Amino acid sequence: MYSNRDLAKLLIPLIIEQMLTALMGTVDTVMVSTISPAAVSGVSLVDSINVLMQYVFAALATGGTIVCSQYLGRRDVSGANNAARQVLLSVLVLSTVITVVCVVFRQPLLALIFGSAEPAVMDAALTYFLLTALSYPFMGIYDVSAALYRATGNSRLPMVISASCNVVNIVGNSITIYILDWGVAGAALSTLVSRILAAVILLIIQDRPHQILTVGPYRTIRPDFATIALVLSIGIPTGLENGLFQFGKLAVQSAVSTLSTTEISAQAIVVVLEAFTSMPSMAIGLGLVTVAGQCMGAGRPDEARRYIWKLTALSAAVLFITNWAVYFLTAPITRLAGMEAEAAALTCQLMLIISIVKPFLWPMAFTPVNGMKAAGDVRFTMVVSTVSMWIFRVGLCYLLILGHGFGPLGVWIGMFADWAVRSVIYTIHLIRGRWATKRVLKEAPPAQEP
Repeated sequence: MYSNRDLAKLLIPLIIEQMLTALMGTVDTVMVSTISPAAVSGVSLVDSINVLMQYVFAALATGGTIVCSQYLGRRDVSGANNAARQVLLSVLVLSTVITVVCVVFRQPLLALIFGSAEPAVMDAALTYFLLTALSYPFMGIYDVSAALYRATGNSRLPMVISASCNVVNIVGNSITIYILDWGVAGAALSTLVSRILAAVILLIIQDRPHQILTVGPYRTIRPDFATIALVLSIGIPTGLENGLFQFGKLAVQSAVSTLSTTEISAQAIVVVLEAFTSMPSMAIGLGLVTVAGQCMGAGRPDEARRYIWKLTALSAAVLFITNWAVYFLTAPITRLAGMEAEAAALTCQLMLIISIVKPFLWPMAFTPVNGMKAAGDVRFTMVVSTVSMWIFRVGLCYLLILGHGFGPLGVWIGMFADWAVRSVIYTIHLIRGRWATKRVLKEAPPAQEP
């Protein structure tokens, strides 16, 4: 169904979008850091909540992508359009409810989660939380709308809009922080405006006729609870998996906080660099959801299996390149960051170990799972990833750091163990083929020419 040229048209914009998002996020954090230490701390606290919300909306977007891809695979455009309308309605209702709760109860919520924060930090967090919570409906609309376009194979449009709106955010920060001196409120306002702009642009484009998926006219959208339940049957397990993953990261961070200042500093830089190396391979995984979903919708599980292996191999090759490219840039980055010699040396040592191990373990642990989810096998992947993460990534990390004094290396040994276990389980599951027997759309696909 997809030639190499089709795959390139789908994957290259996805990779660029992921890389730009990572870079723009880093620039945004640096710009906020010029305000004050309290402002940086307040923004950092609220961002942990914002990331959790991003995971919730991404889960719904994944559910919508899989359902729409399967409908498109069987050439049922009407079913795909209805699914797209329902997932957009669902995320709008959910995000609006979340926004109302967060705005009305923002003070007790932040006090409950970050009650020990200093008054200046809490004031900055309250201001930033108020304005960024108002952006949740627009964040949700953009995430779902962009995912729907990717379901059709059009990843270029979301890339262009995302890049443009990130630039708007940076320009807005420059004006509100450096010129108008609005501080944290200015940074949050720029984020709100850029998210509104991204959502509105996609809503306008999606209302146009004569495209593969047409969501409008919006005034005619009515709840179709059967389709909503279908989307949620995929979105809820994915959301739980994403949410638990985020809590696991916070648990690991708690263990890291017991280390020395040098070790914490090195680990902080390594986390950023390691995450950056994963971006292109994660984008390939997102593309696999569309490709495998269409294959399964067309009743071609063998073809879905072939693309899973092919894109996993591509993910491994790309990961090898990005890991070693970032490793060779690590020393210059530590110098630019002004790190102390001991922290810089530890950073380089950790990145060398990661660059050796990660290309062998990470691809099978994270890429094939997207193809299995596209087939509807979401509960199995949720259970495996959650259990493996808490036993190895979190449990082994605590054992090595708190029990045996391994330092930050303990974090990565736990991470490697998690990746290895997932790789073995997913490889066996992929070969056995039980995932291919799952059915997202219960009715049989129409007969098609091979």
